[in-house]
Amino acid sequence: MTTTLTPVADDRLGALNATLPDDDHVERVAAALRQRGFTVLRARTGDEARTLVLDLLPDGAHVHQGSSLTLELTGITAALEASGRFELVRPRLRRMDRATEADRIRIENAAPEVMLGSVHAVTDAGSLLAASYTGSQLPAYAAGAGRVILVVGTQKIVADLEAGLRRIEEHALPLEDSRAWNTYGTHSGLS
Repeated sequence: MTTTLTPVADDRLGALNATLPDDDHVERVAAALRQRGFTVLRARTGDEARTLVLDLLPDGAHVHQGSSLTLELTGITAALEASGRFELVRPRLRRMDRATEADRIRIENAAPEVMLGSVHAVTDAGSLLAASYTGSQLPAYAAGAGRVILVVGTQKIVADLEAGLRRIEEHALPLEDSRAWNTYGTHSGLS
């Protein structure tokens, strides 16, 4: 699994505190992630993160991505869609009939060649926290995808599990609830 740590300057992605971790702190978290078996790449800007991610993806790759404000704000989503280099899963899933192709949708969600996404928090000890209402991205994150690439803004670094869960409940869930309401006309939640 590859994790890209990058600062992302946008109030919607903010930290629980207004201070981003310094470079030494970010490097300690990167080292903790490496100890857990992650490949960690660091980007200084969203543009640099976008370039890193696109360079990691082979032409023709079967790429799925979870809904992610981080991917949108870094321009990764738009770059993927505009590139024409990849076989993108999300647009194909939108065209599929849920009534007659439910099994195929489940398989496409769970086992893409590459899963691209983010998490809601990363602890100082290198634990990643991802919350989901539907759980659709979790199988691919955990084991289903051939490769997982996560783009994680440094504002998501928290001290521990408790702080990570607080960040999910106080920051990520309200953002996702608003997105779900505007997109689907329904509220989100932690399931």
